[in-house]
Amino acid sequence: MQDEQIRAALNAHWQASAAGDAEAEHDIYEDDAICDYPQSGERILGRRNLQALRSHHPGKPAGFQVRRILGNGNLWVTEYIISYQGRPAYTVSIMEFRGSKVVHETQYFADPFDAPAWRNQWVQRTP
Repeated sequence: MQDEQIRAALNAHWQASAAGDAEAEHDIYEDDAICDYPQSGERILGRRNLQALRSHHPGKPAGFQVRRILGNGNLWVTEYIISYQGRPAYTVSIMEFRGSKVVHETQYFADPFDAPAWRNQWVQRTP
């Protein structure tokens, strides 16, 4: 699959996720896809289990913003911010493709933190 087609598939995936369309959101995954959440030590086996897990989330996300999508070939990374219960969760999704479908995804989640004052002279605040 060419990079432009994968980027279009990723855009459709994130749009479906934002719209709450669980079926379209999970079209991007191979039936035997694996999804890892390293911070919790969880591994979800199979597209159906991943879709079921996300569909039953008790604190459904209130929305999210894709910051950027980078990649080529079979490896793609999406950086985005999920809003959970009024708080941002900074998220990175690493997707490995086989053909047109994701066979492995790893997601990392990070909470925001206050920047220390000692480094103000070298940094610029981002939105």
